[in-house]
Amino acid sequence: MALDDILLEAEEKMSKTDEVVQHEFAGVRTGKASPVLVENILVEVYGSHMRIRELASITTPEPRVLAIQPWDATTVQPIEKAIMKANLGLTPTTQGKLIRIVLPELSTERRQEMVKIARKMAEDGRVAIRHVRRDSLEAVKKEGKTGGITEDQTEAAEKEVQKLTDEYIGKIEAHLAHKEKEILTV
Repeated sequence: MALDDILLEAEEKMSKTDEVVQHEFAGVRTGKASPVLVENILVEVYGSHMRIRELASITTPEPRVLAIQPWDATTVQPIEKAIMKANLGLTPTTQGKLIRIVLPELSTERRQEMVKIARKMAEDGRVAIRHVRRDSLEAVKKEGKTGGITEDQTEAAEKEVQKLTDEYIGKIEAHLAHKEKEILTV
């Protein structure tokens, strides 16, 4: 495997990790309603587990209201039950075939809990990026030992991997700072 391939693979994996962290952050509750809060909740229907986004359309008709419109009327109760079991502090109300969730105002303690959750997600992302760095450095060293590249090229590749690591950890830090500000804004 060439050094360029190792670096490209490392950047691709770090980029995917960054995307995953951003998507996880979207699921952390702030004062505003977002379909991402409930779209990945698993519902037991049709003898298996399916995500809400696969069973219904999720909209935000108002800034603090989520509306879930199941495509099949028989899934209303299981969706409602799954939302309650998800322990998000949300109480769904059913109006016919429509499930409405009014997001309550977050207390200061709940906001602090959400910040802790966001920080843990960011730390998981940083750890994943460090794992990519470790794997990439091992691949670079292996390439250096098997021959074909000089010590200078190996050292330059290691510096490039570290530069990528710093860049993507910086991105996660920026996402975390933005999310914390969003959570703590009343």
